Amino acid sequence: MAENYPNTHQEFLNWFKTEEDCLKYLHKLRWPKGYRCPNCNHDRVWNNRRNLYQCTKCNHETSIISGTIFQGTRKPLKLWFNVIWQVVSQKTGASAQNLKEAMGFGSYQTTWSWLHKLRRAMVRPSRDKLKGIIEVDETFVGGEKQGKKGRGAFGKTLVVVATECLGKKCGST
Repeated sequence: MAENYPNTHQEFLNWFKTEEDCLKYLHKLRWPKGYRCPNCNHDRVWNNRRNLYQCTKCNHETSIISGTIFQGTRKPLKLWFNVIWQVVSQKTGASAQNLKEAMGFGSYQTTWSWLHKLRRAMVRPSRDKLKGIIEVDETFVGGEKQGKKGRGAFGKTLVVVATECLGKKCGST
């Protein structure tokens, strides 16, 4: 697996020009030591008509995208990868509305759903606890535009972010 990931959008576009490029990348992520049948652990497969890996020993079929956030999608992986690039490359984060406009989605609901699916996928359930020097910040989001402003405004939600300080860099959040 290459360690130098694309740093610019143009490099990204060069990495993932086709659906095949996206599938090859996912294959390397899922099976870095080569494919193994989940049913019998055999290492020889062929790609059948339905674009599934089929084990030559037990005939078990496996999709590259099964068990991933892409499972069941009808959209091209190239579009998914571009959306992922948009989400992770924004310093200020991605909103569903901005993503809808940038990617040309027709529906806010679809964009919101994709964004939340990606956000859930980016959380590691077994992540380590923060340690060392920790910086914490808070803000309030949402709420009514009329009436009291700031912390006391009706319907505001507290959002707290904490991160490890690693010299001049931030660590885990």
